[in-house]
Amino acid sequence: MKQRSILREVSIKGKGLHSGEEVCINFKPAPVNQGIVFRRIDLYGKPEIQPRADLVTDLFRNTGMASGHAKLLTVEHVLSALHGFGVDNVTIELDGAEPPIMDGSARPFVQLLQEAEPVEQDADRSYLEIEAPLSVGDGNRSLVALPYDGLKITCTSTDDRGIHTQHLSLDIDPDAYVNEIAPARTFTIYEDIEELINRGKIRGGSLDSAIVIKGDKILSKEPLRFKDEFVRHKILDIVGDLCLLGQPLKAHIVAVRPGHALNSKLATAILARSNGKKPARRSAKKKTPDTPQTFVSADETALDIRRVLDILPHRYPFLLIDRVTEITNDRELVALKNVTFNEPYFKGHFPGRPVMPGVLQIEAMAQAAGVLMLRQVASEGKVAFFMSCDKVKFRRAVSPGDQILIHVKITKTRGNKIAAASCSCEVAGNVVSSANLMFTIMDAPDED
Repeated sequence: MKQRSILREVSIKGKGLHSGEEVCINFKPAPVNQGIVFRRIDLYGKPEIQPRADLVTDLFRNTGMASGHAKLLTVEHVLSALHGFGVDNVTIELDGAEPPIMDGSARPFVQLLQEAEPVEQDADRSYLEIEAPLSVGDGNRSLVALPYDGLKITCTSTDDRGIHTQHLSLDIDPDAYVNEIAPARTFTIYEDIEELINRGKIRGGSLDSAIVIKGDKILSKEPLRFKDEFVRHKILDIVGDLCLLGQPLKAHIVAVRPGHALNSKLATAILARSNGKKPARRSAKKKTPDTPQTFVSADETALDIRRVLDILPHRYPFLLIDRVTEITNDRELVALKNVTFNEPYFKGHFPGRPVMPGVLQIEAMAQAAGVLMLRQVASEGKVAFFMSCDKVKFRRAVSPGDQILIHVKITKTRGNKIAAASCSCEVAGNVVSSANLMFTIMDAPDED
């Protein structure tokens, strides 16, 4: 079978499911053997990411990945449409991190690819084949890959209460995918919505883009498209996540309660076997359940003091933020610093009239800006270094008992190394100091 690309460029706009931001996605023809490539045209240098299992960084209710300072979120429906419809080579331009959710299915992207008109290319398609059974699991969830001449998925989907148990087995080819899988919409349990909102997710979600299950009732803007629409969407996600392999797979996948994390785990295991290696760890250091996460993940919208200590190298008496209360859209952050009489500098600055030094207010702003930059890049094993400050103003004195709110907004980035930020400190709603800061991201020094 020949590789396929598309004949013409096509695009569509919509809101991202988790970010809620308006984004345009543009599909462009690509040469043989390129594969699927995402290009972030909104970022400096227009960085590119090719879906791979080792680039996955976020698997909470989506498949997300990062390479350098470029991130992608919720790409599984786009990948599913390409894989299921049999398009091998395409460049996908995005002016944001997350493709539009549209109606919560892959059908809008399939329709767009049909409009673009898939065309055969002058190169044969190569496949990754399963030679012996392979399985991964997590509690009562499992995925098994069996040898098979084609792609077949047998899936059982159910919730914790066993109310909506569904089962389907289907050979995946372009016709079957377009008619039987692509229209199936994403869904969630009603009781999970509050947690998702609290974690900064589903800002662009609605009944226009998802089905909500509330007890034995189905909340939807339209009737179910299939009697077993839920298990069909689970198959849709598996088809998309298999793109992490980098080439089409020949296998029979048997899935019980699959999810993005387990799908990614299977892709990693298949690649490890094909390379004759054990699955690689995400860090060279051995991790245990107590090992701190030294980077800011995409789903974190606030950080308590323990997470601040995980991320920043500063310690007493130079750690100058106590909590991050809000992170918005990777560009803005609010942190908190409680000023107490126990601060060591008050003993000499000044006796009888304690005032927080202005340079320490600048340092607090720099530490908060560093946390925000570490959320923008693939930052495990990195540290932010303060470089320079400009347009510094001190407006009011800060005294013991004050609570400082530090506001940071990233104004410019250069690759994944340097960033500029506009920062201010407020006490009781009044700005007490402000500055424009520049800082850089570097490898953290090794610990002895």
